[in-house]
Amino acid sequence: MTDLSAAAPGFSPLDLGALLYFLAAWTAYGVSVSRLRGQRISLSRIMDRHRENWARQVIARENRVVDTQINASLQNGTAFFASTSLIALGSVLTLSRSGDDVINLFATLPFGTVANRLTWEVKVAGLACVFTYAFFKFAWAYRLFNYSAILLGAVPPKGAEVPEPEMLRTVSRIASMNVSAGSHFARGQRAFFFALAYLGWFVSPVILFGSTTFVVCVMWHRQFLSRIRRELLALGECEHEGPLDGSKR
Repeated sequence: MTDLSAAAPGFSPLDLGALLYFLAAWTAYGVSVSRLRGQRISLSRIMDRHRENWARQVIARENRVVDTQINASLQNGTAFFASTSLIALGSVLTLSRSGDDVINLFATLPFGTVANRLTWEVKVAGLACVFTYAFFKFAWAYRLFNYSAILLGAVPPKGAEVPEPEMLRTVSRIASMNVSAGSHFARGQRAFFFALAYLGWFVSPVILFGSTTFVVCVMWHRQFLSRIRRELLALGECEHEGPLDGSKR
């Protein structure tokens, strides 16, 4: 058994460096996904454009049952992840009750480090913060999809004597709401992936460096190097009609 009372208090410089690397990687990846344009555009941004195209099609359809079903499926998926994040948060909080046993287990693993109870509690609290962040993102995305459904129902029927600028403003509101909901949902999912990377810190800071790098590489490949993204770009995805308000991105 590991003598927890003899464990060094606080975090080593390697621990702090690994944590800063984790936070910097999360931030840099999020900025890259949302800011890069042109041939470097992310898959998420490409799909945001298709959300806008979907909103354009709403005013051309007399029957909008399909549109409401699509929005409902997005809302249901968001609700599932919100519930999952709460379950994960509850599971994380139970870790603090069995800290001594788990600390001894991790200390026996390769590259494992001996930690005291204080550092263990701090790491558990950090993981709880990650899942709390994910829950808030999913919950807000669910609310925005709900608002999107309301805006969808407020679109005047086809053939109504509504000026075209007003119809475009109505569609623009739907698109903006749906794009924002999708963005918050993506951030919640991103938190799930980085939560997996964060688990490496419970073993050692060296593992956190490796797990964070692995997660970023996997997500980067899916956003910028995946086959579906290449196919969308090959089909002229960058030659888009542009945003609904006519401004440049």
